[in-house]
Amino acid sequence: MDNNNEPKDVIIIPLDFTEQSIYAISQSYNLARYTNSKLLLLHVYEKQGEERFDEITALTKKTQEEAQVPCDFMNIKGNIYKETIRVAEETNAKMIVVGVESHIKSKDILSDSASEMVRKSPCPIVTIRGREQRDGCENILLPIDLSRDSREKVDVAIEFAKYFGAAIRVLGLFSLKDEKYENQLHAYVHQVKQYIKAKGVTCSNKTMPSENIAETVVEYANKIETDLIVIMNKPGLSVREMFLGTMAQKVIDISNIPVMTINPRERDSRYSSSAM
Repeated sequence: MDNNNEPKDVIIIPLDFTEQSIYAISQSYNLARYTNSKLLLLHVYEKQGEERFDEITALTKKTQEEAQVPCDFMNIKGNIYKETIRVAEETNAKMIVVGVESHIKSKDILSDSASEMVRKSPCPIVTIRGREQRDGCENILLPIDLSRDSREKVDVAIEFAKYFGAAIRVLGLFSLKDEKYENQLHAYVHQVKQYIKAKGVTCSNKTMPSENIAETVVEYANKIETDLIVIMNKPGLSVREMFLGTMAQKVIDISNIPVMTINPRERDSRYSSSAM
């Protein structure tokens, strides 16, 4: 007999027992409820003797009681970043929620680091650096540009806005040195707003100049009391970006607000420009 209330999806929470990783668990409760997902606590240890089996067993029980959603755990040996990606692929995870304890350094982009995990994630990944308790999600900030890859996140933002009954705030950023781009962006941002409203989601739009996109995004997000920033990662990195970091990584690095990063999926034609 089918149980319609049985979770259909999985939310993975990498766990290293730092305060921020445990805090990320509590921030996933509503995500699990609204998306009808179960929580999977993933503890990856590097050496024998670091299993912490009793602790993760107790934490899983506590999480299930508090969240009132099914909760399970995996306790495996390996590299936490690589294993998180592997488990996400094997479980076809809905998303990954990770607590970020310290700033992601540009030198980590070439190593097995949190930034690499964000770039390679097969599903949206929510990074949580701040400690402000968020029981729901009323406003989603959607920074957008004219790139084709950037358009994929529009439908993802709509999906999550519908889960929470949230409004989407579309933000287009441009340089004062590029008047042609500014004009194109104004038109496109308005088009995106109309598309989102046609899907039944409340939406507003704004375009503004910026010489530092990451800082402007986070400042504006705080100004309008955003609960979630949705950004698109780049499919590849130039040599310059490997050392200086992409805009997406810089937003993650400085944001006190949860950031959802989406990696482009070229095979998914529903996000093509014709969808707008």
